[in-house]
Parts: sequence; structure tokens; C-alpha cells
Amino acid sequence: MKYAVLSDVHANLEAIDAVLTDIKKCDFDRILVLGDLVGYGADPNLVIERIREIDNLSIIRGNHDKVAVGLEPSHHFNSQARAAIEWTAKTLTPENKEFLTALPAGPVIIDSLVEVCHGAPFDEDVYIFDDAVAEKSLAMSRRLLCLFGHTHVPAMYELRNQKVVYANVSQRSYQIKITNNNHSNFIVNFGSVGQPRDGDPWAAWGLVDTETGIVTWRRVSYEIEKAQAKILAAGLPSELSQRLALGH
Repeated sequence: MKYAVLSDVHANLEAIDAVLTDIKKCDFDRILVLGDLVGYGADPNLVIERIREIDNLSIIRGNHDKVAVGLEPSHHFNSQARAAIEWTAKTLTPENKEFLTALPAGPVIIDSLVEVCHGAPFDEDVYIFDDAVAEKSLAMSRRLLCLFGHTHVPAMYELRNQKVVYANVSQRSYQIKITNNNHSNFIVNFGSVGQPRDGDPWAAWGLVDTETGIVTWRRVSYEIEKAQAKILAAGLPSELSQRLALGH
């Protein structure tokens, strides 16, 4: 199977449209979405509708999706995220609220090689930023490859011969072949579609080919200024607009 993998769109219509256009240039069988369709950006309804139009889709929820529909409170969000998610909750259509509410929690098994989660395999809200959390995540993974989001930072960790190995995948185009020859398993983050935080403002997504073991990180430019203007016009915090151009 060949999977196109998206995460953390965050209501950025311009970014998701650019990524979906890029995906159409590639050979794939199914699209996997790892949560956080909403939050931060100004187009939650249109983004959800784009995702709902996709055929052959597997999707799980993210923390912003949960809060937007009242499944969890917003008190643990910072002030900017809280302002955005409260605005989102008021803006969502009933149909799109119902869609978000029904999204399953990760981890979810996709096939014999791949599983997906939003945060970590043992907790959908945990951020994988260091070797200790990565090691626990690798130990808790049930498949050779676990795909995760939440951090908005491209990354790959491998448990190789009982040691955690981190791969720098910050390039705009990066490819690696995964195998279990070293008694390994892998957790992979392709970064964020709608709000990258690795210093590169281009929208991020990835491809997984389970037959060849090839994993590919991709980036694509989009109309950042248009997305920024919408955030300001909606009355959302200006910092949410500014950070799109900075990639953090």
C-alpha cells in the first residue's frame, strides 16, 4: 500500500489545498490524517469539508478537534490557542461538529505494518520531543512503523538494537528506507500541513510505501499571506498570523 500522510492542518485552507494538489501528483492508495483539522486558522469548516471529500480516507482526532466540540476543556491551552479554539467552536457548522465528535482516538492500526496516533501510542495528547518519550513510544508501538503528529516538527526515531536513534529529517525533500533488519521499529512525524514549527513555513506532508519500505518527507509552498489575512480578518490573535511566515 502507498499512503499519503497529513497531520495538523489547523484550519489552514491555503495549506491543505496546496498539499492536496501535491498529493495528486503522486502515486498513492489512501490518505491518512493524524488529527487537528481545526484550531489556530480561520477556515475550520472549509478544511473539514476538504477532508470529508476525500475517498479512501483513514482519520483520527487531535487535541484541538476534541476541545473544539467540547469533549475536553480548553483551560490547558495557552491564551492564543484558547482564543482560537473558542472562536472555532462558535464557527463550526452542526454537521462539522458532528464529524469531529465522531473521530476515533488513536492509536489505530492501519495494516500489518502501520499504525497511527496523534500524540504518542500510549497517550494521544503526549508530545514526542525527546529520547525518553520516544523510547516509551517505540516500546508501546504495535507495528513496525507508527506515524504521529502533534509536535508540528518532522522527525524520525528508530529503536535499533534496544537503542533510540534520531534522524534529522528537516530537509524539504528527504527519503529513507525502513527495515527491521536490526530488530528495529520506527516512529515518524511528517510535520504540520497548516502550522509548521521547524523554522520552515512550507506545508509538510509525507508518503509511505509499505511494499518498498520507502518513507518520504515532502514540503510545498502555499499562499501564506492569504492565510494570514484571513486570521486577522477573523479577529484571531495576530501572533497566529505572524508565526505562519516564520514556521514556528
